Amino acid sequence: MVGVRKRGEEIRQFILENVEQHPSDLVSITASHFLISRQAVNKHIKKLVEQKAIVVQGATKSRRYSLHPLDEWSHTYSLENKLEEDIVWQNDIATFLKELPDNIKEIWHYAFTEMLNNAIDHSSGSWVSIKVEKTASTTKIMILDDGEGIFKKIQRELGLSDERHSVLELAKGKLTTDPNHHSGEGIFFSSRMFDRFAISSGSTYFSHEFDKTEDWIIEQKENKSGTAVFMYLSNNSSRTSKSVFDNFTSDDDYGFTKTIVPVRLAQYGDDQLISRSQAKRLLARVDKFKKVIFDFDEVSTIGQSFADEIFRVFQLQHKDMELVAINTQKQVQQMISRALSKE
Repeated sequence: MVGVRKRGEEIRQFILENVEQHPSDLVSITASHFLISRQAVNKHIKKLVEQKAIVVQGATKSRRYSLHPLDEWSHTYSLENKLEEDIVWQNDIATFLKELPDNIKEIWHYAFTEMLNNAIDHSSGSWVSIKVEKTASTTKIMILDDGEGIFKKIQRELGLSDERHSVLELAKGKLTTDPNHHSGEGIFFSSRMFDRFAISSGSTYFSHEFDKTEDWIIEQKENKSGTAVFMYLSNNSSRTSKSVFDNFTSDDDYGFTKTIVPVRLAQYGDDQLISRSQAKRLLARVDKFKKVIFDFDEVSTIGQSFADEIFRVFQLQHKDMELVAINTQKQVQQMISRALSKE
């Protein structure tokens, strides 16, 4: 009997962990994983519905499943008076997360206060709205302000030609428009702590998913004012904030010395990466790091001038830096090898 109960718990935990990724085929993937019938799976789903752990919507053929919200909370704060992110965390947010493991609470504490502080110090808005939703397996927090918009502000402050260029600069890390008060590390590290992290502002949207190799995604969306930050994290993740920080440390002083640059963010539309000016755009500010990893994922071709500017010209000017290329397709690697052969 104990073995049967344990197996039932395993099946229901599997359902909870997979319901968000498989809202329409949850029954079939569970049946396949445990080699049980669909009828058996439906019995476990029925029990989870009775426990108010999941929600079922739609008729039989179009049925979809989702996690039932356990806790929902939202509030809008005025930015006209001095708002303090640590007070908001202590008084309003921490109570919703008190039952979570310590490593999860540490991640939320770091990222929430960093993102709220950005809205307070940089948005130039009049209000900020926060929404928390905690389910049986995942916690989501959204922070929305009515300010100028993060990408538009970065574009203006840095004199960039396009809002989308702001995403490339954010992806590198150490980007701040107020260096006297901010290190520019908050968004970079926060984005890498979560299962999914996203920012929507203006007509630009990007997201980063933890289990994908620098999968920053840019899409054109409806032009929206202000900035919306979305953070998603499993309540049972083994990830720690320290492990994320350590991934970008390459010396003994634990400084932020290593970064990964998604090369495809330098591409706009159908443009090919062929020119030295495109390479210089990609190289902007990377001299702040000791090690730079250029991720060529989804980049099928580059020009010789582009490769030469990065791997020969820039490297010769910064001999103390380590430049690494990863996820290179054959043509890309050929261009890089040709540039290196000229040293």
